[in-house]
Amino acid sequence: MLKKIVIIGPESTGKSTLSKALAEQLNTVWVPEYARTYLEERGQAYHYEDLLAIAKGQLASEDEWAQQANKYLICDTDLYVLKVWSEHKYGQVETPILEAIAQRHYDAYILCDIDMPWDEDPLREHPEPEMRQYFYHLYQDIVVESGKPFIIVRGNEEERLAQALAAPWFTQG
Repeated sequence: MLKKIVIIGPESTGKSTLSKALAEQLNTVWVPEYARTYLEERGQAYHYEDLLAIAKGQLASEDEWAQQANKYLICDTDLYVLKVWSEHKYGQVETPILEAIAQRHYDAYILCDIDMPWDEDPLREHPEPEMRQYFYHLYQDIVVESGKPFIIVRGNEEERLAQALAAPWFTQG
């Protein structure tokens, strides 16, 4: 039975790096954040209408990578990230995104803390410490309210990987 593990957190907290490293350690695959691919292909600017296309692309990527996964599917984000961005930037969320969040099943979350230094990237929007803290608390609330098991990882890349690999869903089979 495939376990889907989501890496979640604010921008520039090492989610992609951790996703890739976990997949390598667990001999499986990881689902890159589709929003990055979408924006790199179409330009950095996005609009409210783009979020639904990004959501559909994220779900399609998850379904595609799940076919190649070995016991675990590591997801570099889920649709909660789009919900957070949509609410923050536009004050609303498309109903199909909310419906997909309610229907999509994940087994556990790994929340990345903001203790990593900001890494400048043209696709990132909020380097301010207070905004990073704001988004961190939103994601923390999401994982707590999800009812799914979760851990918070902190420290450098190696420390985060070690903490993630020690999670009960990996150590108990």
